Amino acid sequence: MRLNSVPPHALVMSAVVAIQLGAVLSIKLFPIIGTEGTIAVRIIFSAIILLAISASSIASFSQLFKRNWALLLCFGFCLAAMYFCFYQAIARIPLGAAVAIEFSGPLGIAAITSKRLSHFIWVGLAILGIVLLSPLGGASLDGLGVIFALLAGAAWAAFIILTKRVGERVPGNAGLAIGMIVAALAMIPFFVPVSSTVMTNPSVVALGLGVALLATAIPFTFEFEALKRLSARTYGVLVSVEPAVATMIGALLLGERLGMQGMLAVACVVIAAIGITVSDAENSENN
Repeated sequence: MRLNSVPPHALVMSAVVAIQLGAVLSIKLFPIIGTEGTIAVRIIFSAIILLAISASSIASFSQLFKRNWALLLCFGFCLAAMYFCFYQAIARIPLGAAVAIEFSGPLGIAAITSKRLSHFIWVGLAILGIVLLSPLGGASLDGLGVIFALLAGAAWAAFIILTKRVGERVPGNAGLAIGMIVAALAMIPFFVPVSSTVMTNPSVVALGLGVALLATAIPFTFEFEALKRLSARTYGVLVSVEPAVATMIGALLLGERLGMQGMLAVACVVIAAIGITVSDAENSENN
């Protein structure tokens, strides 16, 4: 089936589900090669897949890197930090909680860059949700896991800022591929201790490729096609349900339960993300 025949809404939702399924597979790898080893495998395999997708552009990568090396190094290290912190979080707290807390990053960007009162109200709702998920709100979640999720959110915020700059300076999708290569190189110290296990265990290789496909190749391809036919407003609303999707997948496939307080917290974050996206779009249309 050609992707351009699939409704764009379905493509975005499929991408959201694929990312969470990739996280589930990652959790299955934790007991075999550890959290750090899983992170390294996920990033290195993703870099290989992106290189294969971008095969026609590889010859120009060195020139692009020479012209933008500082920016691309920052971008790559930001990618590595974002994935590292997120995976450390889901090793300690439920998937839905980690994704909801991680949304503090893009919501924080919205608050910092906006002067609209409505945005601060929505961000306040999101902060309430995050507090409800933290020990400060009486939640029984691992404190270190919550901290890692917040750090993942901070890295996501930096990723959003850097992505815009990379997109302005590096044509096509080469910036993402080069950034992932930099991230993969940064992960080599974590990969070396588990390399023999990975190379001699076909099931680990299969799981690693599954994670890379679900977390990188599939969502990247689907969202790229969907964005050709969707408004930024609609795309933002669809992506905003990611914490809810993560909570459902965590419950169904991992047996994770957040309880009523946790469900309320995730709902606060989802509603806040949708609210900011909708008000942003309305403001753009009015201007």
